[in-house]
Amino acid sequence: MDKRYFGTDGIRGRVGEPPITADFVLKLGWAAGQVLGGRSGSGQVLIGKDTRLSNYMFESALEAGLSSAGLDIRLLGPMPTPAIAYLTRTLRANGGIVISASHNSHHDNGIKFFSADGFKLDDEAELAIEANIEKPLSTVDSSSLGKASRLVDAPGRYIEFCKHSLPAGTSLQGLTLVVDCANGAGYQVAPAVFEELGARVIRRGNQPDGLNINVDCGSTHPEGLQQAVLEHQADAGIALDGDGDRVIMVDHQGEILDGDQLLWIIAQQRHLAGSLQGPVVGTQMSNLGLELALGELRVDFLRARVGDRYVLEMLQANGGELGGESSGHIVCLDRTTTGDGIVSALQVLGAAAQTGRSLAELACGMDKLPQHMVNVPIDRGSNPMADKRVTQAVRDLEQRLGKTGRVLLRPSGTEPVLRVMVEGEDGDLVHAAAVDLAQAVERICGEPAPRMAAGD
Repeated sequence: MDKRYFGTDGIRGRVGEPPITADFVLKLGWAAGQVLGGRSGSGQVLIGKDTRLSNYMFESALEAGLSSAGLDIRLLGPMPTPAIAYLTRTLRANGGIVISASHNSHHDNGIKFFSADGFKLDDEAELAIEANIEKPLSTVDSSSLGKASRLVDAPGRYIEFCKHSLPAGTSLQGLTLVVDCANGAGYQVAPAVFEELGARVIRRGNQPDGLNINVDCGSTHPEGLQQAVLEHQADAGIALDGDGDRVIMVDHQGEILDGDQLLWIIAQQRHLAGSLQGPVVGTQMSNLGLELALGELRVDFLRARVGDRYVLEMLQANGGELGGESSGHIVCLDRTTTGDGIVSALQVLGAAAQTGRSLAELACGMDKLPQHMVNVPIDRGSNPMADKRVTQAVRDLEQRLGKTGRVLLRPSGTEPVLRVMVEGEDGDLVHAAAVDLAQAVERICGEPAPRMAAGD
């Protein structure tokens, strides 16, 4: 069955527009409570959030919905998404809920869920929740209503977990790090983790006001971090996104290291140490340079659909532990159950500490091929790839690029856009081709589809 509300990373949209409204989220809390409560119809669910102003409204709505279903609620406050996954598992809760739209602006918000084992809900559970949304909301007896309480030591628990993900005996003593928290969920815990491990931390993007999340900061806007690293002569810069599940880093020279490069650094170090298990998993968007570099080490590389849940599924199916996306979602299954920006950054810094090499030196073993992506606005639910004119335009471009190029069109799972990506050896050709193809797709999408002749 197709899902009506859930995308690749929960339910997301513009605040005040369906389904991201207070009444829907209340119903969603009740519907999820029916599923997470199981046969007993009781238990507890954790709720964490990022720093968006709208989260006060949605937190209250979820709390009311879960309580009406008979589940207790533990409120965590602003905490990174992976923190909710970790605490759900360690506190043996029935599930965890995160209120966040990740790297989007404050105008958007979303809801995503974790199961009791700290993994994102599977399709069956999401479909069950959607089925409950269509049912009338009912309330348990007043004596069985869920209670809400705040977990005051949540930040400390997660900070200790992150610190212990660093290889034993590894210290960050003597390092100067610029940590950009995107004015988001990690603004308190992220600097604390690196400071407690011995680093001198220069904080950036740590003054959230409810509206400035991801604004000119964080992993989607690393330019300010690059400048800060150079100004402070720091050893590295770390940029999280709004909910802290992805990370982009900057080396001491001010060069950006994206998710593919960070994945290469971690994989290379583990391979040389003999601790890398199974294949490394990327996505259709992963740079070809990563695949070629891992091939030189004779490390298998697999490509999953875009989305960290699909990376996770492929890792589990093939006995792997390490995978990720170019955007900075990196999954280290031997450390945690989901993408974690802080934990991933610590694995990279650990590799540098163990080898005595800088991030720039560690990254140089992978040569990135020029890659350019353009977002084309589309109507939600539309499928431009089904148009024969679009598929013909893609085939024509693939012939121009030859065997060393790649073309990928895919609808975003979180925004109403079609991502047009072109990759190849010639950077100028790649850039021009991506722009041309995006304009062609936009033009085709704005025209009525041609009438099909009989037999087509």
